[in-house]
Amino acid sequence: MRTVEARTWVEIKKSAAKHNLKIFKGLVGEGVKIWAVVKSNAYGHGLFVLPKLINDAGVYGFCVDTLVEGVKLRELGINKPILVLGFTLPQLLPLAKRHNITISISSQEMFKKFLTADTVPEFHLKIDTGMHRQGFYPAAVPSIIKELKASHKNKYMTGVFTHFASAKDLNYPAYTDMQLKSFLEVCETLNRVGFKNLMRHASATAGAIVSQKYHLDAVRIGIGFYGLPPSKELEIQRNEIKLKPVLAWRTIVSETKWLKRGGFVGYDLVERVTRPTQMAVLPIGYWHGYPRALSGVGHVLIRGKRAKVLGRVSMDMIVVDVTGLNCHFGDRVTLIGQDGKDEITAQEFAATAGASYYEILTRINPLIERVTV
Repeated sequence: MRTVEARTWVEIKKSAAKHNLKIFKGLVGEGVKIWAVVKSNAYGHGLFVLPKLINDAGVYGFCVDTLVEGVKLRELGINKPILVLGFTLPQLLPLAKRHNITISISSQEMFKKFLTADTVPEFHLKIDTGMHRQGFYPAAVPSIIKELKASHKNKYMTGVFTHFASAKDLNYPAYTDMQLKSFLEVCETLNRVGFKNLMRHASATAGAIVSQKYHLDAVRIGIGFYGLPPSKELEIQRNEIKLKPVLAWRTIVSETKWLKRGGFVGYDLVERVTRPTQMAVLPIGYWHGYPRALSGVGHVLIRGKRAKVLGRVSMDMIVVDVTGLNCHFGDRVTLIGQDGKDEITAQEFAATAGASYYEILTRINPLIERVTV
């Protein structure tokens, strides 16, 4: 059955999102705040859909990548705390203040801009304890404290955080423990000189799952909230955590036809059928986020059965082999998700394409409608 009047759409399962949030609330306990990470179009699930679904379900606030995303959430009526994890342009500091959005400060250059700005929002200080992307090295913290107090803007710092580089690696916890130790030393330094009650957070999904010692005051739940493990290793070794995928991606059959034995399919003559073949044309392609790497090797589900991709994935179309499937014009097709007893998971989809499922999900075209089911 069609869900919406569209050629392709993404279904967001409300019950799965709330189930996953409940799992993490139970995992971290009442004393730890949960930030729902909805950056990058909510990992492809829809910035305009997910936050509204869980706003009243127990999250403390929302993490985004850009101030633009944060402002969009405010325009949607989201009043809970919003933290921008990525870089904010200095000229947009007044906009962040106006919308009560907390930014991250992670570099000396941005810190200087903040100190000299007339209008500034609250911020969290990013510490680089070993990820080696954004963040101040711990040795820079005493200088930051001194300059912040001299500017009389110390009241705007409401949190401090870091990011683990490899918390999902259960075979090598020493690096994560080293990062935690370094971060806690920074927190103690800040506390000792008068920065009391700062929110301390370090864990994303992996850290939240691996150990309670990484939880601190808050955790940032991203991929786990969407029902996927941070790694296959964590999925296997922490299988008592029963997450449910939130997203399914569907399209329809727009055309069927028969091809004689020996006929070529698609661009560049890369595939030739070896028997009389019923083909179905699907109105999606790499512009929609269906990877060209799935040419000739991907599968979709039609009527609960698998249909193989034939030939090249085009910009706006793919062709699949539906011989024997009793396939018809208008039939619903599943690209990611469950149909009957079979399922194409995001993990399988990504592995076949030679990519990570983080990448696959975030690359689903944001113009495709996200609908709740």
